Amino acid sequence: MHVFDRAAVRRHRDRAALTQARVADVLHDAAARLLDRLDDTTRRFTAALDLGGRGIVAPLLAARGIPTLAADISPALAARAGAPATAADAEFLPFAPASFDLIVASLSLHWINDLPGALIQLRLALRPDGLLLASLPLLGTLGELRLALTEAEAALSGGAAPRVSPFPDLRDCAALLQRAGFALPVADAEDVRLLYARPLDLLHDLRAAGETNAVALRSRRAPPRALFPAALAGLRQQDGRTVATLRLGILTGWAPGPGQPQPLKPGSATHSLADALAARDGQT
Repeated sequence: MHVFDRAAVRRHRDRAALTQARVADVLHDAAARLLDRLDDTTRRFTAALDLGGRGIVAPLLAARGIPTLAADISPALAARAGAPATAADAEFLPFAPASFDLIVASLSLHWINDLPGALIQLRLALRPDGLLLASLPLLGTLGELRLALTEAEAALSGGAAPRVSPFPDLRDCAALLQRAGFALPVADAEDVRLLYARPLDLLHDLRAAGETNAVALRSRRAPPRALFPAALAGLRQQDGRTVATLRLGILTGWAPGPGQPQPLKPGSATHSLADALAARDGQT
């Protein structure tokens, strides 16, 4: 399926290399939330891949003493991480199997056409018992903007073009990890609420972050002049400020390894569910 225009994604991220300082606090907060999961393991990592970390993730990993290679579809953004860095497309990873024991993909997988295929490539690039940490926007992200744009464009022209990226649902994420062959998959969500004194600043921030529309079927025609003013005026307000929601999905999964807990084989249980329920009822 060709959902996203990857050439447009690269152009947007090239441009963001010059402008993302405007949203550095939000990107840093998202990266820190993801890397907090490292505190839940005693595993020591010796070779990490920072995939699409925009020059933010690699220094955070280095501060933890983890040697890291940074990669991004945009050479300009890859270079922001400092050496070593390389340009690489997450849809066609150039790394040999078992190259890393940690892969971190902070807000870099949501413009992927074949997300299951990309996750399989990431799992293959991990060594046995290697860890994947990934975050991506979930369904509900920019929901206020999506609704306002759709309603405003429908009122102006009788139809609406796709202007906000489609996002996956949380319940699908753990299943995608499992389908890609990861062990112990976990997916959870955190809501980050952003408040803007000026609604137009939301659009400026999306552009600065390289997150403008890259849907393959996006309209190439200039939008109606009144579209964005009407949509911005219709955005939800809180205490006189415009609300924008980032629903952040955080995914963790391990490459299969010999030391991991394994599920019991069917039929190997030594106690029945009926006995367990009877014992519980006898205690009540």
